[in-house]
Amino acid sequence: MAGSPHTGLKRLLYAISNSVAGLHAAWKSEEAFRQELLLAIVLFPAAFWLGENTAQIALLLASVSIVLIVELLNTCVEVVIDRIGHEYHELSKRAKDIGSAAVIISLFTLLVVWGLIAYARFFE
Repeated sequence: MAGSPHTGLKRLLYAISNSVAGLHAAWKSEEAFRQELLLAIVLFPAAFWLGENTAQIALLLASVSIVLIVELLNTCVEVVIDRIGHEYHELSKRAKDIGSAAVIISLFTLLVVWGLIAYARFFE
């Protein structure tokens, strides 16, 4: 928010606190986020095993992180739309569907990255 009274280290601590609260809220309210976070807990260490160099490891980790980021942003869209109202509106549906499409694309990207790197490691 503009005009925050906090600066320097205090601002950083408030930002971290808000971020942790956001992660907690997503964990409590979004089953998809819980599933994807649990998947990330498995895939992050696996990236260091599967990746043969730092570039591959970075791609593996980034593809997992992107899924979490997109899911959080999709959740933001859904929460804002629900805040406006629960009655059906075509624009609300479209926004939610587009957010969902972004999540699917991020998951597809994860599958492609992991699949290509696994193929290179085990079949080339």
